[in-house]
This record gives sequence, structure tokens and C-alpha cells, in this order.
Amino acid sequence: MENIPKINPGIIAVSRDCFPIELSRKRRKAVVAECKSKNLPIIEIETIIENEKDVLKALKEINKKNINALVIYLGNFGPEGPTTMLAQKFTHPVMFAAAAEETGKDLIQGRGDAYCGLLSTSYNAGLRQLKPYIPEYPVGTASEITNMIKDFIPVARILIALKKLKIFAFGPRPFDFVTCNAPIKPLYDIGVEVMENSELDLYDIYKSAEGNPNIKKVASDMAKELGRGNTYPDILNKLAQYEVALTKFMEDNLGASEYGIFANKCWPSFEKYFGFVPCYVNSRLAARGIPVSCETDIYGTLSEFIAACATELPPAILDINNTVPPDIYKKEKSKIGKYKHTDLFMGFHCGNVSSCCLLNGAIKFQLIMNRLMEPDKKEPDITRGTLEGQIKPGNITLFRLQSTADTILRSYVAEGEVLDIDPKSFGSIGVFAVKEMGRFYRHVLIGKKFPHHTGVAFRHAGKTLFAAMKILGIADVSFNQPESMLYPDENPF
Repeated sequence: MENIPKINPGIIAVSRDCFPIELSRKRRKAVVAECKSKNLPIIEIETIIENEKDVLKALKEINKKNINALVIYLGNFGPEGPTTMLAQKFTHPVMFAAAAEETGKDLIQGRGDAYCGLLSTSYNAGLRQLKPYIPEYPVGTASEITNMIKDFIPVARILIALKKLKIFAFGPRPFDFVTCNAPIKPLYDIGVEVMENSELDLYDIYKSAEGNPNIKKVASDMAKELGRGNTYPDILNKLAQYEVALTKFMEDNLGASEYGIFANKCWPSFEKYFGFVPCYVNSRLAARGIPVSCETDIYGTLSEFIAACATELPPAILDINNTVPPDIYKKEKSKIGKYKHTDLFMGFHCGNVSSCCLLNGAIKFQLIMNRLMEPDKKEPDITRGTLEGQIKPGNITLFRLQSTADTILRSYVAEGEVLDIDPKSFGSIGVFAVKEMGRFYRHVLIGKKFPHHTGVAFRHAGKTLFAAMKILGIADVSFNQPESMLYPDENPF
């Protein structure tokens, strides 16, 4: 993945001056040793924070070592003022964690009281209006702290990425899909830049890429990737030209940002002028960490990008599309197991899922657009370019960050899986299973007015995504509540 941050995490210990500094040093070294044993990269900061001067000294060491995510570790009670001052001046993602007492044999000189100290630290962090990452139970042994650091790294990756992200949008949101239309002002609140362009701009950069020497290379790479799925080899040069055009535009227009993603209008005029559908190119760019949402879904591509940062895997944007027919549910019950019929749905899009996430992906034509645009043609032409196939079975997470009409950010996270069931349909499609999906559909997706597009992470990433949303200040983060937990507006009868 070339379009997401690389995290260079560091760990620094703090020590209150009336506690043994050696206790913090010893415990920090134990965490570092445990990280190394688990192949978790961590940079040890030798400075231990006892006072404000130590903060300045530590910042110099941190900058010299190019650390961009910092674990502030209370090896003992810790001084809350200097500790939170360090977090404030660091300006990058910070995690607070505290040492647990190791043994009942050493509770005199070896008792650190970090369990108590973290309370004071969190209070002081509130005074400074800081939003650190604090694990669900942030006190532990060296091994447990290491697991917390592992959880922190993808959260840090999301937070850093958003501060350096620019979304390139082409074309107005389609009237038929005004559901994707949402105010962009909240994006600036979380540090995301937006550059809106017209469809004519998109066509212009495509035409300008004609003759680019990289087109041949990209087309060859496409043919290699597709293998037997290269069913329309004559359109690869067109698709390659479009990919070259988008990537060059991003490189030329990132400006002060480091990461770029796209939200492009892809129908109905696109096909007439470009001569293809862009789905396969969208799938390839997603595989590189550059999601391209269709229908100018700005918050959709943002959700995809956050999912990619959480997992370091290609994301996808899918329609929460159609129900699973009763006959398929009955026939495949052995594979469905304990999932209820209403726990299932089909996730679909025209053909934008990366090839590595599909079974037997192949270039096809967009059937729905073909009905509209080429109803009398014997062979499809301008509607070709989808990458279609059954989505591979495995764990997934549904995720979306969305603005309401009155510019309030909301989010949802729901973990589930793609089942090994033939969806018997077209497009990039799979049978998805999420526990209590029916209630989640009614009381979150419908009840809170989320659009039909969902971001898909091809791994369980709920813990990471939920934590990142809370640090971003998203007050309303919904999830698929179990049967025993009613939604606020759910009818109890």
C-alpha cells in the first residue's frame, strides 16, 4: 500500500520524582524487549520525564529519531503536568498506558502506583483538551502493554493520514443518487482537504494523457493481473490511459498534502465520452491505497481510505444492495450456520472490488448501464470495463463516516463475514453476514439516514475504527447491537 502513512512508533517512560526512576526505566525496557520478541517495531526514548526540562530534552530526542506516534508509559505514578505537556507539544498521535504491579513479593520499593497516576494524567489531559488514545483497560504487564501498542499503531495511522489527506472530486453528485450528497465543511474540521473539479476537467486530463509512455506499461500490467479474466483486451489501453491520467493528476495536485483519494462521477455521460466504465481502474487504485468512489461519494472514498489505513489491505465501496432469496438461504443453511435470514444481505457494486479480493475476477460489461445506454447493440461497447466476480469469503467490517445535512459527523462500524455462497448474480458481489443486520439496517442505516454505500474493510477492524472515530471527536458511533440491547428508537413490543 503506497498511499498510507508509515508509522514509526516510540515509547517514553515518565516518573514522578518521589518514586524510583529506576522502576520506570526497568519497566520501559521490559516493554521494549517484549515488543522485539513479538516483532513489533518500537523505538526506545532514553529520556525519562520527571519535569518540564525533561520534556524539552525528550522532544529533541523524539524529533531526531523521526517518531510520529508516541507511547507515553507510566512506569510509576508519573508527573501529570510534564506528562501531558509532552503529549501537547508532540502534536502527533499519543497513547497513554500504565504499568501493572508484577508481584506481591515486591510491593515496597517495587510498587509504582501507575494505576492511580493514570487517573491524574487523564484529568490533566482534559485540562489541556487533549485526545490521546487510551486502551479499554490501559494498565498491564509488559506483554499486555505490547498488545496495546499493537492496537494503537493502526489508530495512529488513521489519525496521521487524515491530517495529510486531500480528496479530489470530479463532477456534481448525481440527482438520482443525491443520497451521497453531504456538506464538506466537517471534513475541514478533521483536517481533510477537498479539491472539487468538473467532469470536463476529468475528460481533459484523460485526453491530455494520450500518448503517455506509461500507458503501454500499465496496460501490460493489467493483462498480467487479469490472466484468463482479460476478456476484452481491446479496451485495456483506454483503461490504462485513464489510470495514468488519474495518478498523474494526483501527483501534480497534492500540494501541501501527502495522500490523495478520488470521488468521481462515473455515469451517465462518462461512458459516452470516455468509451468505457471506470470500475476496473477504480479497483486497481484501491489495491494501492488510493480508493476511487463512484457517484462522487466524497464520504464514501474517505471511509474506504480510513478502512485501508486500519487494515493495510485494499478497501471497497459497496451498495448494501439486496436481500438473499429464501431458496438460497434454505439451500445453503449448512454454510450459513446460526445466522438468521435477516442477518444476511448481498453487497454489490458494478465491478470495483480489487482482484485480490475476488474469486475468478474478469472484465465484463455493466449490465444496468448497458440496458440504458446500448439496448439495441448485439455486443456491449461503451459499458465495458467492470471487474466482476464473487467476493472471497472471509472476515469483513462495514464502516462509514458521514456528515448529516446539518454538518454533524456520524459513523458506524459492524463486523461480519462474507460467506462462501454463490450469489448467482452479476457485478462484484457477495453474500454478507452481520449479526442482527436486520435491526442494524432499520435503526442505524435507515434510522440515522446513512446512504446506500458502505466502506468495506476485508478484516475485522471494529476496535481500531471505533477508537479512531472517538479520538476524532465523533460522538455518535453506531454498531450492530446484540439482541439483548435495544436501540433507543426500537419498538420493544
